Order: sequence, then structure tokens, then C-alpha cells
Amino acid sequence: MNSLEQAEDLKAFERRLTEYVSCLQPATGRWRMILIVVSVCTATGAWNWLIDPDTQKVSFLSSLWNHPFFTISCITLIGLFFAGIHKRVVAPSIIAARCRTVLAEYNMSCDDTGKLILKPRPHIQ
Repeated sequence: MNSLEQAEDLKAFERRLTEYVSCLQPATGRWRMILIVVSVCTATGAWNWLIDPDTQKVSFLSSLWNHPFFTISCITLIGLFFAGIHKRVVAPSIIAARCRTVLAEYNMSCDDTGKLILKPRPHIQ
């Protein structure tokens, strides 16, 4: 394989990697917004739950029943984590890290957008 073919292969690989990472960005942004909104709702509900004077006077389940906003937002947050939202908000970073691991064997790396970084060959003496 001559150097021109190798260069074309590297360019094609870089284009495909940047395309894949850029396609993940909109979905990642949406998942981040969902996580932020649900987290803020849970924190707001928790604050209202904690400052309620009746919380100390009734049982735990009755307290949760009296604060449905906190209960629903907390269940939603737990459900999102079980569904894997913690992986979806960092998906492009996971892809880039795995590519860096593989590319390190070929004296290459990539940035978070998928652009290839060619490293100099080590000098063997």
C-alpha cells in the first residue's frame, strides 16, 4: 500500500469518525437538558419536602405521599439512571476515549471532535 492510499484511508477514517461524533452531539445535548431539568425538579422538590414542618410529624411514606412533585421527580431521576442516561450524556467522550486507546498502537490519537492527531514515530536507536 503506497503512502497516497494510506493518506486517503486516514482521511476517510477521520471523516467518518468526525461525522459519527458530530451526529451524537444533538442527542447528547437533549439528554443533558433532560438530566438538568429533572435534577433541578428533584432538588426543588427535596427542598420543599425538607422545609415542610409536617415531614417530621408523619411517617416516611405519608411524607412522600404529601409531596407528589418530589416523589415523581425522584422516581423519574432514578428511572433515567437505570435507563443509562449517565452513559448517554457522555457518549461522544466515550467514543473518543476508545478510539484513542486503539489509535495509540499506531502512534495516533484523536481529539473530542474526532479529528486525527498524528504523533511522530519513536526513534529507535
